[in-house]
Amino acid sequence: MNYFLEHLLSEFQFPLTNPVLVFSLMLFIILLSPIVLRRIRIPGIIGLILSGIIIGPKGLGVIGENSLAAEGWIKLFSTIGLLYIMFMAGLELDLNQFRRYYKKSVFFGLFTFFIPILLGYPLCYYGLHLSPLASLLTSSMFATHTLVAYPIMSKFGLSKHSSVAITVGGTILTDTAVLIILAIISSASKGQLDFNFWVRLLTSLAFFSVIMFVLVPRITRWFLKKLDSEKSSQYIFVLSVVFFSAFLAEVAGVEHIIGAFVAGLVLNRFIPHNSVLMNRIDFIGNSLFIPSFLIFVGMVVDYRALFQGAWPLVIAAVLTIFAIFSKWLAALATQLLFHMSKVERKVIFGLSTSHAAATLAIIMVGYQDHILDINIVNGTILLILFTCMTASFVTEHAGKELLIQISDQGEDDVYETKLRNKHLVVAMNELNGNEKLLEFALQVSDPKVINPISIVSVLPSSSFAERIIHKSRKNLEEIVKHFSGYETKLNTIATIDLNISSGISRVSKELFADVVMVNDSNKINLIKRIVGDDRAHLMDSCDKTIFFCQVERPSVNYEKIVVVAPLLAELEHSFVSWVERVFRLAHELKIPMLAYMHANTYERFLKVAAANKLDASVKCIAIEEIQDFFMFADRKENDFVIAVGARTGSVSYVNELDPFLAKVQKAYEDNDRVLIIPGQEKENLFKEYEDISGNAIGIGMDTLSKIGKEVGSIFKKD
Repeated sequence: MNYFLEHLLSEFQFPLTNPVLVFSLMLFIILLSPIVLRRIRIPGIIGLILSGIIIGPKGLGVIGENSLAAEGWIKLFSTIGLLYIMFMAGLELDLNQFRRYYKKSVFFGLFTFFIPILLGYPLCYYGLHLSPLASLLTSSMFATHTLVAYPIMSKFGLSKHSSVAITVGGTILTDTAVLIILAIISSASKGQLDFNFWVRLLTSLAFFSVIMFVLVPRITRWFLKKLDSEKSSQYIFVLSVVFFSAFLAEVAGVEHIIGAFVAGLVLNRFIPHNSVLMNRIDFIGNSLFIPSFLIFVGMVVDYRALFQGAWPLVIAAVLTIFAIFSKWLAALATQLLFHMSKVERKVIFGLSTSHAAATLAIIMVGYQDHILDINIVNGTILLILFTCMTASFVTEHAGKELLIQISDQGEDDVYETKLRNKHLVVAMNELNGNEKLLEFALQVSDPKVINPISIVSVLPSSSFAERIIHKSRKNLEEIVKHFSGYETKLNTIATIDLNISSGISRVSKELFADVVMVNDSNKINLIKRIVGDDRAHLMDSCDKTIFFCQVERPSVNYEKIVVVAPLLAELEHSFVSWVERVFRLAHELKIPMLAYMHANTYERFLKVAAANKLDASVKCIAIEEIQDFFMFADRKENDFVIAVGARTGSVSYVNELDPFLAKVQKAYEDNDRVLIIPGQEKENLFKEYEDISGNAIGIGMDTLSKIGKEVGSIFKKD
């Protein structure tokens, strides 16, 4: 017993040397510090940095200097966390928004780069009495910033907001420029700044760009296509691309964080935001690697520098105040130039004011090359602490204000589909053959809705009803387990009805669903197995918007979405519902959309997207008649085709629509496609007589209309 206690106490001697114990301590800090400090309104990011200060070698010494060495595992985890932050910033960047705001990003990047350098150089040279080379290096340190507070905006669901996109774009521009300046200054201090240096730098950057933007996308597309069902392998592949990109960036002469961000940009197109793979990337990064980086930043801080005389305090105060002021000035200049709101300025300032990764790299390289002294290093470490605290507080408060502002502005959006009406019913009895259908359903569903999807299994009534229901529920449990990696909650319902169409119709009414989705694949058709005339029977039974889907390929295959809609489609009451889901698909997959529709339809088509804050690259080819589609259509194998039909008697229905849809199905037989039949409300007056059908009258009117056209064509010929 005594031996055990002595051995246990020896393991707890500071600094801790047992890697298992150190790792356990790190996990407890990651778990508890945000929970404890949240009670006193300190952001979780600051809690992790403060925890690092306390347990670090400059604090209580729980973890020693050896653990922070370049070859130590804590340093490795912090490096992974830093690369993860930059990678996720590139991965979550909405490229459509970035293209829309790239001019603002460029100007913000210029402001946040030149203002700190132009004002910081004379401050360092005349105020702090540094050498010209040291003044340039220190002032360039002011220009850089790290997106330490980015996880806060991501948590608030604001990572795709325009102010965030502008800041991320500007961050990459300024950090890239500063890190290239670092390489130039480092070479100049060693006397190696010659013609060969410029040739090496430009050549290596050119090779890096070719590999990342030409070779890696092709490999990624092939890999994700071949291993579409192997989600774990996909995650490992993504990590491999990130770290290999970081390595290539270092070889090219720039910092590895640039490579990680470029990897995020390259993979952005191939990883839908609402997917199992994206969920795993977010979960592992935010749970382990990013907190490890923040704790490491705290461990590097030497608070004892404050008590080593007045001059270190003066340097730390000057550096910190000017670093915060210069970033505020850059955010103010951006706000005034583009007439942005005060809240957006606060978001830009909050995200861009934190100095960590690139700042550490610049200062440590300058210190190792004997360009900077220890006072500048200590002052910079304290600058990192205060700017990270400032960034976290400002970003959290600005994020809340921005959410309130968005909420207030969104109340009058007449075209926005309300959350309570966004519910999708997916009809399937088993997982096999329906995986892609459910993935498609998740891609067109709003992640803000708590319960957006219900999976319904409708079974025929028989004497073995209880046994059939039990088996069906097991199949539904298998479906939910298979898609458990998604954040979206899936409801499952197993029911019995006389036929599947009436069962789907009944459940969709009970759930107040706006869309019903069924598998219309040639390989597996749920309705055809039980009912003969599948589409017509379901359309007669169900008045909801119906998506007849043939979705069999991995989404990474799709190059564009082709949408064709009939004249007056915008007047259907369910127009807003299906348009919002089509735009959400394009937004999620980050692919362009080509719309074949009338100009009036296209006008409201865009209004629905704007009201629901969905960005997608859309081009319209205006058509006057539905048949004009084949005059302009250029069929591609990787097109995802969405054809919009209409119900007999609806405002957008014409006799030519049914044969046109049959031609589309035949022309795009090998493409993944969806046929959308908009819903049709029944008048309250006739709700008691739903079993009375007007189909016979409708068919008779159609026949008379066709006869009239034939007679008219005879007189035209004469």
